Amino acid sequence: MLKLIASSRIHRLHPTVLRPAHDSASPLLRVLSSLGGLSHRNTNVGGRYFFCSDSGDGSDQVVDAGVKAAEESQSKASAIVPTYPRPEDYLTVLALPLIHRPLFPGFYMPIFVKDPKLLAALQESRERQAPYAGAFLLKDEPEADPSVVSGSDTDKNVYDLKGKDLFNRLHEVGTLAQISSIHGDQVILIGHRRLRITEMVSEDPLTVKVDHLKDKTYNKDDDIIKATSFEVISTLRDVLKTSSLWRDHVQTYTKHIGDFTYPRLADFGAAISGANKLQCQQVLEELDVYKRLKLTLELVKKEMEISKIQESIAKAIEEKISGEQRRYLLNEQLKAIKKELGLETDDKTALTGKFRERIEPKREKCPPHILQVIDEELAKLQLLEASSSEFSVTRNYLDWLTALPWGEYSDENFDVTRAQKILDEDHYGLTDVKERILEFIAVGKLRGTSQGKIICLSGPPGVGKTSIGRSIARALNRKFFRFSVGGLADVAEIKGHRRTYIGAMPGKMVQCLKNVGTANPLVLIDEIDKLGRGHAGDPASALLELLDPEQNANFLDHYLDVPIDLSKVLFVCTANVVEMIPNPLLDRMEVVAIAGYITDEKMHIARDYLEKTTREACGIKSEQVEVTDAALLSLIENYCREAGVRNLQKHIEKIYRKLSVTRNVLLV
Repeated sequence: MLKLIASSRIHRLHPTVLRPAHDSASPLLRVLSSLGGLSHRNTNVGGRYFFCSDSGDGSDQVVDAGVKAAEESQSKASAIVPTYPRPEDYLTVLALPLIHRPLFPGFYMPIFVKDPKLLAALQESRERQAPYAGAFLLKDEPEADPSVVSGSDTDKNVYDLKGKDLFNRLHEVGTLAQISSIHGDQVILIGHRRLRITEMVSEDPLTVKVDHLKDKTYNKDDDIIKATSFEVISTLRDVLKTSSLWRDHVQTYTKHIGDFTYPRLADFGAAISGANKLQCQQVLEELDVYKRLKLTLELVKKEMEISKIQESIAKAIEEKISGEQRRYLLNEQLKAIKKELGLETDDKTALTGKFRERIEPKREKCPPHILQVIDEELAKLQLLEASSSEFSVTRNYLDWLTALPWGEYSDENFDVTRAQKILDEDHYGLTDVKERILEFIAVGKLRGTSQGKIICLSGPPGVGKTSIGRSIARALNRKFFRFSVGGLADVAEIKGHRRTYIGAMPGKMVQCLKNVGTANPLVLIDEIDKLGRGHAGDPASALLELLDPEQNANFLDHYLDVPIDLSKVLFVCTANVVEMIPNPLLDRMEVVAIAGYITDEKMHIARDYLEKTTREACGIKSEQVEVTDAALLSLIENYCREAGVRNLQKHIEKIYRKLSVTRNVLLV
């Protein structure tokens, strides 16, 4: 049974046996002895033993005041200073503010005294063989939440309270506390009996008059009081069974047994509970023993619920951790078994095998210097630890290096007639552009192979410069890749980053080759006349190497750091104003000017392309509407006189949207 009471929660209750002061009242532990059937060996019958209740001010020190009787006369810091006056004779005491928890009779509490005058007064009282003071809990500020733990800033503000301000903040009921010892600014208090403040005597240090409070008379044989007290003890026993924090100090408590009373049991339960300070103060102020036991029972019941929640949380976490550990061990065993059977290799071996399988089909077409770099990096990968940062860098580098289409080309179309048909299907007019593409195909057919070219399409907005690039790729049977350089101000977007940088990536051209999977795509560089320039370099200068037929056969990306052959790539650039392109870059390109469309061309484009696609997009059938040539001509001449057809497309879409609304209204 004593093991029930003999446990304490860490940072809540530090049990310390103090020197027995020969008195008749040490009420708590005698009944625990009788209820628990524990022996009384090594105990002083009739002596008083005190226990500490942590003040919560951050001090977790335990003052060991248990010394041998032979050393009592020699120790100035003994736990209880022998006093001749009785405690009830002290009607005027120094007021000590308690910040976090009240002090209960029979327990000790270490507090810090920051006021030099108050500390000197306490020291003087102790030297005068009158080591008693009043310990009173501070009231919370009006807007403060008692359930919220105060911070250090709030504590500093409390220490600054003086005189009447401090007096008004104190609870009326407190505890007469014996000054056990003083170490620097730390004072060890031992609670004796309850007090009530009547008036203030002096302000600095704060001294008050007090009345000594006694418990209301009660019948110790009352069945209700007995039942309540046994329920408190039973609940404490249940808490001991579930809470490992309380069981840590069981053995310490079982060694020190004294007297027992019902009031002391109530104080004990409240003192060791985790309730907030106002609930503990309520127990301290209650003089009716039965009501006090009921309040304590509520607190320990809450403690029981908290212990159950703690146990369920700990169980859930333990199950989760044990499940993860079990899964990890099984996976490791499975890997070891598969490795022994030759069914699976470790991560590094698997990675190396993946990269070798990826490069093996390209080995005959891959340049020798590329194969040499790949083999060196694979050997390096085997020597690196998987947890090192260099391992990740090497793995990513090999991933890019082996994913590029070394020597892989798409089969080109050298049929001029077929190419002419595809170009005419997608675009009306643009004779100069179509003729240049057909010339490119014809030369490639005669030579048996095609070479990369750099063509720049210049013209006003809306004439089809960007859209014709995709048609050219379809006519040539090449993969298509487009990226815009409008506003581009970073050279690394084209040339890539060095591998030494975190998050480094190759440039756009390397990304293009990986995406399309061939070494001879058609690359459309859009808005080349709008290149930017910033602190990261001049992209126009970086494009000189990319768009020079004599240099791009050995294009060097900063990330890969190996030459890449771009001589088979067909570059098509678009620009609105050729004059905005730097002269060295413009000199490397073959400019094909696209003038604006005339009215007749716009009529054909509107009738054969724009009107048809817009009608399908709006969900209107051809027999439901008829757009006459006169209407289109009026629209072109009066509303769409710009060089391109983008505005004409917007007006046609507007007409069909209006028709859709009208048709829906008629159907309703």
